Amino acid sequence: MLVVMNRVSEPDSCHLVSRFQDSNDDEDVALFDAEEDSATRKNKIKHPVASFFHLFFRVTAILVYLLCGSVGGSFIACMVTIILLLSCDFWTVKNITGRLMVGLRWWNQVDDDGKNHWVFESRKSSASRSSNAESRIFWLGLIICPVVWVIFAFFTLVSFKIRWLAVVILGVVLQGANLYGYVRCKVGARTNLKNMATNYFGRQFLKQAFTKQEES
Repeated sequence: MLVVMNRVSEPDSCHLVSRFQDSNDDEDVALFDAEEDSATRKNKIKHPVASFFHLFFRVTAILVYLLCGSVGGSFIACMVTIILLLSCDFWTVKNITGRLMVGLRWWNQVDDDGKNHWVFESRKSSASRSSNAESRIFWLGLIICPVVWVIFAFFTLVSFKIRWLAVVILGVVLQGANLYGYVRCKVGARTNLKNMATNYFGRQFLKQAFTKQEES
């Protein structure tokens, strides 16, 4: 059997090694760019209009309340404006921005027997996961503004501005309701799983206890 061996010169072998390293460098750069693109997509605001109106109505209501309290003006006009802004904010956050920005939704439905049922839903599809920027905007606006209305309620009671009390309580109730609903949507699934696990292990423990009693 004849074996033919071709000798490779040193320059050629060095040239091959350098080409292999260049290709690896290109691949490293491509992977690094992909990681940057992924981070950019996570921090990108996918729904700018929804993010704007998520903060617009509630921040405007707070500003109108502060201006009317400090500058003055018609109390009826200020009250009506604040109530309209709070109502628009409640409807927008409950029906639109929560679903688009963080994939959460809650509502109340009445069954055939006339009983009210509160439904809390959470989107679980990883393909349509919301961005980090939108999530921060949503939760910061959802938490901070009700706290501001609670502070307004405290100062209204301390300063005896009784005529503003109804407006401030309405702000606390409407924005607090959205906060409660979305917190329930966020942690409701974990709570249900915990309750299911607790009930399952409880049934298993009782079953084993009764089995031991029957055997004895």
